[in-house]
Amino acid sequence: MPSSLRDALFVATQYILPHHLISRAVYAMTRWRTPLVEPAIRAFSKHFGVNLDEALDSDPAGYRTFNAFFTRALKPGARPLIAGDALAACPVDGAISQLGRIEDGRIFQAKGHEYSLIELLGGDLTRAEPFRNGSFATIYLSPRDYHRIHMPLAGTLREMVHVPGRLFSVNPVTVERVPRLFARNERVSALFDTQEGPMGMVLVGAMNVAAIETVWSGLVTPPRGREIGVWKYGHQVQVRLERGDEMGRFNMGSTVIMLFPEGFGFRPDLKPGMPVNMGEALAQRNHWEETAHQTSAGEVVQGEPESLQRAAPQPGSTD
Repeated sequence: MPSSLRDALFVATQYILPHHLISRAVYAMTRWRTPLVEPAIRAFSKHFGVNLDEALDSDPAGYRTFNAFFTRALKPGARPLIAGDALAACPVDGAISQLGRIEDGRIFQAKGHEYSLIELLGGDLTRAEPFRNGSFATIYLSPRDYHRIHMPLAGTLREMVHVPGRLFSVNPVTVERVPRLFARNERVSALFDTQEGPMGMVLVGAMNVAAIETVWSGLVTPPRGREIGVWKYGHQVQVRLERGDEMGRFNMGSTVIMLFPEGFGFRPDLKPGMPVNMGEALAQRNHWEETAHQTSAGEVVQGEPESLQRAAPQPGSTD
C-alpha cells in the first residue's frame, strides 16, 4: 500500500475511534503490576530505541509498572541546563514540529493549517492577549523520549486552564492532515509570570496519552465532566518554580507548545524536524547576536540570527 494512502487511512480512522475510551484503557493497563511489565519494557525500548543508560534506573526489572518506566527520571547531569537566567531553556526532549511568529493571534500548525491562539487557551481574549503577536514553539515528544516537562525560565504560576477535547494522535502525519488539531485536542495550559515577561506552556493530550500531571496539582487529566476548568493562583495559593524545575509530565507521549510575548527570538539554528533535549537553549528576548553560541550539550552553533519565520512542514513520522 502506498505510504500516502496508508497515512490517509490512519488519519481517517481517528475520526471514528473512541479516543477517551482507548486512552482510559491505556491508563489502566500502564498501571498494572504484572510479570509482563519487564518484557514489555524491553520490547518497547528495543522497538523505539529508548536509551535506558541515561535513566536513573537503567534496569527494566526495576519498574513496577509500565507507566513508572515511561515517566522515568534521568541520571543527575544527563540534561545540563544552559547557563543564563534570561535564556529560555528547552522544556522537554523531542523534536521541533514548528516555531515562529504568532500573527495577530494565529498559530501555524502545518502547510495549509493554522489555529487560533484564543481557542488554544480556552476562548478567553484577555488570557491570549499577551501572546497575540508573540512567538511559539511546538515540540513533539515521541515514544522514545524523556517525558518529564521542565521550566524554561523561573516563574510564578498565574493561571492553569484545562480544556476538554478530542485525543487525535499528535504525530507529524496527523498534524499535517487534521485542521486545528492542537485547538481540538484536550489540553492543559499553564501561564507564568517571569522576569522576561509572561510565558505560556500548553500540554496537549493525544491518543493513548492517558494522563497529564503538574507538580502543583497532581493529575489533571483524565477529567470528570466536559467543562473548561480554570484555576487562579497568586493570592491564597502561590506556586513558584525555578528554571529547570520539573513542572509536569506526560503519561505516554504528546506535545508541548511554548508561548512567548512579542520580542522573543529563537536560537537561529532551530528548524522543524530538529531533535532537541531538555535544558538546551531555546529562546531569549531580543535577537541573537551574530556570533557562535553553545548548546547545553557543548556543541558550538554558527549562524546569523534571522527573524522568526513560518517554517515548512516537517517530514512524516510513524511514531
